[in-house]
Amino acid sequence: MNATPPRAPAHLPLQGLRVVEFTHMVMGPTCGMILADLGAEVIKVEPVEGDRTRHLLGSGAGFFPMFNRNKKSIRINLQNPEGAALARRLCATADVVAENFKPGSMAKYGLDFASLSTTNPKLIYASLKGFLPGPYEHRTALDEVVQMMGGLAYMTGRPGDPLRAGTSVNDIMGGMFGAIGILGALIQRGITGRGQEIQSALFENNVFLVGQHMLQYAITGQAAEPMPNRISAWGVYDVFTVREGEQIFLAAVSDPQWATFCKVLGFADLKADPRYATNNDRVRMRPTLLATLRERLQVRSAAELTQIFEKAGLPYAPIVRPEQLFDDPHLRATGGLAEVRLTDGEKAGAHARAALLPLTMDGQRLGVWQQPPYSGEHTDSLLSGLGLTQTDIEGLRQHGAVA
Repeated sequence: MNATPPRAPAHLPLQGLRVVEFTHMVMGPTCGMILADLGAEVIKVEPVEGDRTRHLLGSGAGFFPMFNRNKKSIRINLQNPEGAALARRLCATADVVAENFKPGSMAKYGLDFASLSTTNPKLIYASLKGFLPGPYEHRTALDEVVQMMGGLAYMTGRPGDPLRAGTSVNDIMGGMFGAIGILGALIQRGITGRGQEIQSALFENNVFLVGQHMLQYAITGQAAEPMPNRISAWGVYDVFTVREGEQIFLAAVSDPQWATFCKVLGFADLKADPRYATNNDRVRMRPTLLATLRERLQVRSAAELTQIFEKAGLPYAPIVRPEQLFDDPHLRATGGLAEVRLTDGEKAGAHARAALLPLTMDGQRLGVWQQPPYSGEHTDSLLSGLGLTQTDIEGLRQHGAVA
């Protein structure tokens, strides 16, 4: 499958930028996806057998179609000298190279920043790692590893029961920070004419996420409790079990909201109770207050409370599972989901809806302008773009350099 893919729409800000991506799993592909959604030509270099992320099961089943849209795919055998030379030739045409392999891996093939920048001094090189350079840099990192060692699992679980967050928060945010670094380096290159290497890492990303709790300790002298056991900053800020066992999150985070809360629910006695006069008063009395609210709210339905809180402009949220978001009326109305082609496995060729970047530019969501690629879908067209003939390409295939 070597059809020439469409170009990015001209209105996208990175249209005309070429990115060569040596990445797998989530962190690196997220970085490349952000650049691709913004209009860059992102070339995903896969091994000859294809990116193994394509065939993950369970919680990894959605990785490839989610994080590899708007990209091209070329399969190159980096362990073959001809393949490695071809990869270096491809990188010589790039504005940006991104990789997320172990430290030292790319240098073996002459694909590290020091090697590539000698012939391409304008190159911006993004290394997406488990740890920034230092004592931990050669450790093997996973999102779960850094959540455990970086305080996030402690804060998420109940006391004595550390629990990872329910999605790949560090992988995704680490990729985001990589993209932010690349965008900053592009601006600086426009001023100086030179590229640079930028690095982003899972562990440091995780530390950034829990930084507010570190400063809470520095300011108060009291260690932050895990979220299920925390002292909330707000008197009413919790999940309530209501009629027929349904659950709903309800909040009143200011004194005016508390007054409205009591008015619309008919709790005039609570509004008049001096123990609950201010938010800080309500925080101090929170166990007593919440016990009263739970007893009173259990007879209400989630639908009734939704209607009341929506009309009053109070914070509330139904407890929603990820698969229910496909039918979310706001996402459907605003185009927050876009169809992507599934490329691998039993459902190859089918389509599913994927979440878009959570932003608009000039009033528009950044959509899918190129479907997630089949493995090696653009190998021939990209090699032709480097000046290779079809005979050259077939020769490389016979030598095991490409697939």
